[in-house]
Amino acid sequence: MDLAVKKGCDGVDPDNVDGYSNATGFPLSANSQLDYNRFLASAAHARGLVVGLKNDVGQLNALASDFDFAVNEQCNEYSECAGYSSFVALGKPVLNIEYKRAYQKNTNGAFNKMCAATNAAGLYSVVMPLALDGSFVKRCK
Repeated sequence: MDLAVKKGCDGVDPDNVDGYSNATGFPLSANSQLDYNRFLASAAHARGLVVGLKNDVGQLNALASDFDFAVNEQCNEYSECAGYSSFVALGKPVLNIEYKRAYQKNTNGAFNKMCAATNAAGLYSVVMPLALDGSFVKRCK
């Protein structure tokens, strides 16, 4: 985080902060994850940085007041979008990225349906290529 400040960043987005729900090889509990995530948020704020919560979908409600925004990958694919209502209710942005193998202009019904759902939920969504090759980026809003 000190390096982020030194480089002039406005914020940080720690990734994979849901170790308690994965096989890490460490005896992490849900409570220890909450403590660690709150430590990250506090450390960022102490440095004047905004901080995003990425992953840890199981603890969104408990952490919404500590973080400034949230990032999710594939919330439509994994039926996680509704969980972010705690961030939206606090006026905090939720950024969602959906990855697809291809995007075809003439078959965008699924895209429009996904956008309608995430827009209604108050999320900001983009669809990007699975290969991250820049071949397309579709924004919902």
